[in-house]
Amino acid sequence: MSEQAAAASAPKALDHVVSTDFEGGEGVLVDLNTKKYYHLNETAMLVWRGLEKGKGFDEIVGEMMGEYDITPDRARESVDKILKTFQSFKLVGR
Repeated sequence: MSEQAAAASAPKALDHVVSTDFEGGEGVLVDLNTKKYYHLNETAMLVWRGLEKGKGFDEIVGEMMGEYDITPDRARESVDKILKTFQSFKLVGR
């Protein structure tokens, strides 16, 4: 996959992971297969909601820049780090 294609794509939220939003933007993910839950801060929930809606990496980065006063590079770093965390816990797939 080219670098451009990789940047445009994002993992998909898996069907066995459900989310709940809290007031203030934070939330919880529950992996129904492992019965584990994960507390997400506001930025991680922004990324998760984007994945649930099928948005690509660049779209999620754009949302983050619109929500917070951050540079494109910082938004990309943040989204990439959050996605890698989701992948390490097997919450997302391709």
